[in-house]
Amino acid sequence: MSTTPNSPASDRPANPDEPSCKVNAGSHDAPASPAGKRPAPPCTLVIFGAGGDLTKRLLMPALYNLAVDGLLDGGMKIIGVNHGERETKEWVDDLHKSLEQFAADKASTFHAGKLDDKAWDWVAQRLDYMAGEFETDDVFTRLKQRLEQTPGGNVIFYLAVSSRFFKPIVERLGKAGLLKEGEGGKGGFRRIVIEKPFGTDLASARDLNAHILSYADESQVYRIDHFLGKDTVQSILAVRFANALFEPIWRREYIDSVQITAAETIGVEGRGKFYEQTGAFRDMLPNHLFQLLGMVAMEPPNSFDAEAVRDKKADIMNAIQPLTPDDVVFGQYEKGPAGIGYREEPDVAPDSTTETYAAARVFVENWRWAGVPFYLRTGKRLAARRTEISVQLKPVPFRLFRDTPVDALTPNVLTLRIDPAHGTSFDFNVKTPGPVMQVGAVQSSFDYADFFAERANVGYETLLYDCMLGDETLFQRADSIETSWAAVDDVLHPKNGGAVPVRGYPAGSEGPAEADALLARDGHAWRPLKQQAIEKK
Repeated sequence: MSTTPNSPASDRPANPDEPSCKVNAGSHDAPASPAGKRPAPPCTLVIFGAGGDLTKRLLMPALYNLAVDGLLDGGMKIIGVNHGERETKEWVDDLHKSLEQFAADKASTFHAGKLDDKAWDWVAQRLDYMAGEFETDDVFTRLKQRLEQTPGGNVIFYLAVSSRFFKPIVERLGKAGLLKEGEGGKGGFRRIVIEKPFGTDLASARDLNAHILSYADESQVYRIDHFLGKDTVQSILAVRFANALFEPIWRREYIDSVQITAAETIGVEGRGKFYEQTGAFRDMLPNHLFQLLGMVAMEPPNSFDAEAVRDKKADIMNAIQPLTPDDVVFGQYEKGPAGIGYREEPDVAPDSTTETYAAARVFVENWRWAGVPFYLRTGKRLAARRTEISVQLKPVPFRLFRDTPVDALTPNVLTLRIDPAHGTSFDFNVKTPGPVMQVGAVQSSFDYADFFAERANVGYETLLYDCMLGDETLFQRADSIETSWAAVDDVLHPKNGGAVPVRGYPAGSEGPAEADALLARDGHAWRPLKQQAIEKK
């Protein structure tokens, strides 16, 4: 996570038709970088899975945006490795076409309007395609020959591939000597970026870590979670630690409960084969939602040094009380107002018991959070798309208002909105106008768009840039990965052999009723997904 100042909004022109970086098509000079930021060092980025959806939708838009912002060195090269013979020009043209489509799509995270042709040309000149199978030695021999020409020897290997290829690719990189870094501070760095899923349970995560770390040092491994690339997620630390208002009350004495929600309105969208093997719980809880929990619950680090931040997050993962089946609710969407049921989706078994919804009650066993429940939920085909964190404060003593015409005071809730809306809101109580002491609920809110210029951002820009700089703050360590899986192992492998039942819920609803009952045990309730801002009178 770069700690240099953010570039001013004026760095990117408001008119998308105007070029936003000045480069000569044949030049190796990078665009001017924003004030307070430096370009990443020269390196070669090797993308395994260069023809895949991840490369088209996320990596290439992120690289384009970094080029626009002048954060890539002129000596950078990008080698795409994929099965299937094709010319580099064909691959480049395919990427360009996809980029133009995403830029024109207002629903896309990469809604950049018209592409800056000079910026794209700058990136395109650095693209090189190499055909090869990921499990054959030949491709790594040829790759080594190409990398011998790399300026400074700096190389990042990005594994944008199915998880079954993680071990064979790292093993062949290691055996080919491609992970060996210069000794005594001389020579270039060699880094590996690995996407989730990083294992499917504790045993597989340990096995994968052991295999990778037999060929590479922990400092070379960048386990990526795209949630942490979102500006609004990184802003959690700024909200907590840059404001004297929050930190004194950010503890069990004042906080009643915390809700973390990642809800989607879409279904599995043609990914039935993947989802049948994974499910909502494995896909979201031990990684994405636990990462958000870590950002909310971690102790203040002494600095924003990568290891200082990661140590504090690791402390939280270690303090999570292991979940049991009683702490969890699974659901699966059925035919409803929003469409067909999960079992009617392509590549889904007609009798599938895979969960598309998961809710959990989590406790963090440390001095700050003892007794405070963290409620996590995620699901598909729900009533609204919403990723947010809601921190509810404890109620005030009610005796003062016993004679006023009010049945209940609105709880004070600070909500950090991550997606699709970006900002914060705070619900609190005031006296309504008039001669009677009557209390009314109001809301104060802040939206990023009201203060900062909108920027095309797919969430990978910061992660790629930090990897090039060697900043591991936003990447997961092996110990935290394993601790997260350990916390949910009893749910995935119940000791008594009883699997968590999967409850049905109508597509387009708030989820299964059993999830409501999970919170009702503690006298709490989920915040409605279709919740509106408090109405102005």
